Amino acid sequence: MSLRTPLRPLARILEARRKGENPDAIERENRRLRHEAERDKMRVRAESRLLLVACCFLAAFCTVGYRMAALATSEPVEPRVAGRSGDAILNTRADIVDRQGRVLATNFATNALYAHPHEIIDAEAAAEGLAEIFPDMDAEALHRRFTSEARFIWLRRYISPEQEQQVHDLGEPGLLFGPREMRLYPNGAIAAHVLGGAGFGQEAVNAAEVVGIAGVEALYDAQLRDPARDGPLRLSLDLTVQAAVEEVLAGGMALMNAQGAAAVLMDADTGEIVALASLPDFDPNARPRPLTEGDQADSPLFNRSLQGVYELGSVFKTFTIAQALEDGVVGLSDMIDTTGPLRMAGFEIRDFSDHGREQSVADVFVHSSNIGTARIARMMGGERQRAFLDRLGLLQPTDLELVEAAAARPLQPRRWGELATMTISYGHGLSTSPVHLASAYATMVNGGTRVSPTILRRAAPQMGERVISEQTSAAMRSLLRSVVTDGTASFGEVPGYSVGGKTGSAELPRPQGGYYDDRNINTFASVFPTDDPEYVLVVTLYEPVETSGPEPRRTAGWTAVPVAAEVIRRVAPLLGLRPEIEPAPLSPLSSSSN
Repeated sequence: MSLRTPLRPLARILEARRKGENPDAIERENRRLRHEAERDKMRVRAESRLLLVACCFLAAFCTVGYRMAALATSEPVEPRVAGRSGDAILNTRADIVDRQGRVLATNFATNALYAHPHEIIDAEAAAEGLAEIFPDMDAEALHRRFTSEARFIWLRRYISPEQEQQVHDLGEPGLLFGPREMRLYPNGAIAAHVLGGAGFGQEAVNAAEVVGIAGVEALYDAQLRDPARDGPLRLSLDLTVQAAVEEVLAGGMALMNAQGAAAVLMDADTGEIVALASLPDFDPNARPRPLTEGDQADSPLFNRSLQGVYELGSVFKTFTIAQALEDGVVGLSDMIDTTGPLRMAGFEIRDFSDHGREQSVADVFVHSSNIGTARIARMMGGERQRAFLDRLGLLQPTDLELVEAAAARPLQPRRWGELATMTISYGHGLSTSPVHLASAYATMVNGGTRVSPTILRRAAPQMGERVISEQTSAAMRSLLRSVVTDGTASFGEVPGYSVGGKTGSAELPRPQGGYYDDRNINTFASVFPTDDPEYVLVVTLYEPVETSGPEPRRTAGWTAVPVAAEVIRRVAPLLGLRPEIEPAPLSPLSSSSN
């Protein structure tokens, strides 16, 4: 610790007096030296402070310069307003694509519209302006809300960019926008029942989560919302094929005066569904509300190809004949009594047309004899029939990757007696869906191994349980081809492609019991090409009637078959199937030149 030098040190004062000098000069000199020392000390302190401030300014300048350089070299990003209420909301969602990688569902950046009434300057002008932009809004109702005590009002959950600009042009500070990610289906109604749709879950001003509400969107909701997911969800659908199927099906539905239609196109080896259609359909971008009363089957949301379980008629004869051949109960050339009507427990079984008192098993199938099929089923018995159909997957819900699949349970008779065995043999008394039917037909023609339907892309054929032998499967392929060439599906011929299939015309059951005489559900279950089947196509029309002739015709051969044939004609080239072209006969000139 330094001691302060006194201004009048006693020793120097005494010395000055002894020498005759002025002691005041000593005080003045010491005072000057003290002031100079304090001035030097203050200068050093000021210089240090200036240096510190200069260093701070330099650091700030470097930080700002670095940030500006980083922003200049980065991709431009629209600034978002951060809100604490929306920080916890996860609004990411993976895309859904078809088997070729084409987008079926994606996210789209948009905005919600809300209002702070206390910030609105001209409530009347704002209400009238919004009513012009959004015709479904009522100007008077908006004005009442804007002049109320409310502090916050939701106006639209999402708006288009054009609508956003129009609202912005109103110049009203109380009308505000909140960022949103909405689900966009760029193909509109195509594959609507597969995709299902999405909506908003948890919402805040600055964010909203997108959640699936039906179809694959609902079943895979957690996976699609997982931020760690790498890549889109790839389906087995082919967008081009799906669009062609829906277009032909809609035309056939109108031409045949049907109330609804369904189609399932499936790979016979892998079980992949390449196209799945249900009409009427809807646009998942503007998904309608479910019906609050009446039959849900009347709603366009109802998936007829999966949720619709019906008695599908004679398409079930394929399973009866296949089981009889597999078990050795009959052979194709065995003769069956088809004399009718066949009476059982007060119930009469009749054929649509009379083909004689006896027919071979092959003819029973090709001519679609109910009586002959019922007699064959009675030879096998109900227990064996039920076990066989169960092995085909016709008695349980499918494991198709749609949220609606679990509830699509086939309807079985309470008592599987002899009468039920006979009627089920030709498709009455057991209700299933077109998806069930398609997978069972794939099993019939792919060599005999069970196929489970899937909507996801698969790389290899399924190695399912063997249901029938390869020999029985080959026999069924031949029989299905004969139905088209010589039987009830003659309109199913498609030039260049070998088509086989089975028709089914089932009368619609009455709610109070019995069946309608003039209301059918018609189905054509087809396979192509029959020599080595690659695809199964099931087309079902609900209450169709063909009116080009003098009398209305309601059977599948006149309604469902031509529609299915047109579908095959349109989609076979899209699937990469080359048509078989018969070589033309050689001309005499060509013959002589060889």
